[in-house]
Amino acid sequence: MKRKYQVKQHDRVVERYYNYIPGRFILAILITVLEILAVIGIVVALCWFVPYFYLLAFATEIACVVTIVASDDNPDYKVPWLLFVLVVPIAGFMLYLMFYSRKLKKKYVRRLEDLKKYAYPKDPADLSVQMDALKAVSPAAASHASMLTRIADTRLFANTKQTYFSLGEEMHPALLADLERAERFIYLEYFIIEEGKFWNSILEVLKRKATAGVDVKVVYDDIGCMMTLPGNYFKILRSCGIDATPFSLLRGNADSEFNNRSHRKILVIDGKVGYTGGINLADEYINEIEKFGHWKDTAIRLEGEAVWELTRLFTVDFGINIKKMPEIPYELYPKQPEIRTAGWLIPFGDGPHPLYERRVGKSVILNLLAGATRYVWMTTPYLIIDNELCSAIENAALRGVEVKIITPHVPDKKLVFGMTRSFYPRLMAAGVEIYEYEPGFIHAKSYLADDEVAMIGTINLDYRSLVHHFENGVWMYKCESIAALKRDLVETLRKCIRITPENVRPKLRERIVRSLVRIFAPML
Repeated sequence: MKRKYQVKQHDRVVERYYNYIPGRFILAILITVLEILAVIGIVVALCWFVPYFYLLAFATEIACVVTIVASDDNPDYKVPWLLFVLVVPIAGFMLYLMFYSRKLKKKYVRRLEDLKKYAYPKDPADLSVQMDALKAVSPAAASHASMLTRIADTRLFANTKQTYFSLGEEMHPALLADLERAERFIYLEYFIIEEGKFWNSILEVLKRKATAGVDVKVVYDDIGCMMTLPGNYFKILRSCGIDATPFSLLRGNADSEFNNRSHRKILVIDGKVGYTGGINLADEYINEIEKFGHWKDTAIRLEGEAVWELTRLFTVDFGINIKKMPEIPYELYPKQPEIRTAGWLIPFGDGPHPLYERRVGKSVILNLLAGATRYVWMTTPYLIIDNELCSAIENAALRGVEVKIITPHVPDKKLVFGMTRSFYPRLMAAGVEIYEYEPGFIHAKSYLADDEVAMIGTINLDYRSLVHHFENGVWMYKCESIAALKRDLVETLRKCIRITPENVRPKLRERIVRSLVRIFAPML
């Protein structure tokens, strides 16, 4: 499978190709497809040849319908499954039984309970002091912070300096400088890693640090890196002294293996410095190569106590993906020097049931929209939202809040881009302003309200990100980096096209395709 991209070399642009999918992935996909077909085929054969077995199949179908209707799931998720189960005989309820719940594997849940014992120390008195201080400034912000700490099992931090990066190429040299200063450990977790200038410059430092005795651990998503790394890349890294593991190794099981991926971007150095945001470790993220025009992405650097939560998220993800229970000393959470800086932060994780009982990222966005009085600005590469979130965005605009959403103008996936645009008319009818980033693809996941509240992280406005993936973000209130985020958004808006109903009016064929795809979007 060939893909073309462009590499900048001095004053000229050179076209290159990469052309491989590791054989391990092809085999796993084939096994999964055969498993599904075999299960459906057996049931069909039994219905055909075994007397009255079709009655059992019919009863199972009815039971599936009742279960779906009675579940607590979002109606946007239930409706397409109901349609699928009722319209597609036998195969519909068989696929429902295999894929509907999308619950995390039991082995992950068991390991998580053990890993919780090694979470960073939480001083109840200190937690109360920070929350009381925030409550004195803003009871509304404190209530949102209290909810977030409860549903994400995290805490409110204040002793943390932040640095905002408006582009990947701005973050790159700072990241390398921090890596060079590492003394004890370096932990990385990314959805995509691809060999090239960006990753190779990091890998060079990691190899040297590992040789010098620094504990270097790497987690990369196995499906996220399917087309960017060799299938045995974790073994290659281990041969360099780096303790690496793929997240949810693809083996060809027809269950949650193709869902519940780690979309997180976390880098922690010595428990004192941490990075997160939308930036993966591939060359398009620093505009070294060009795939979809100019790549606009953002990140945030944390220095101080809030880094503890990024460390905890990494250790849990690493721990549930290796065979043996890891040793996690409390030295991973060092005492931090006092850092005088404004505001409060909550780094947090999000993910599938039952690790997270509530939709953490979605709750943060809903609270941000509900609490805004002047404006809410958002950037997202994908805008494929359920009715609840769509209504929350509309309601904010209808009550007079200035709501601006920035999406890409150059798509990375044309079908998804069409689905994104299908939401424009409804939102614009409520007064929402839609902009597309004209120079290319905006991958940033930034949310800002009233110059006071912001969230930066890995969370897109689509079902997969809000429901199925492991994600992470940083909630901030009156932090110094919020002003930098706003300046960047103002500058980004100058490079955007304001969307009107006239310039996104689709043709009849496009409307039909979008309507059909939107029905099943929650299942994808």
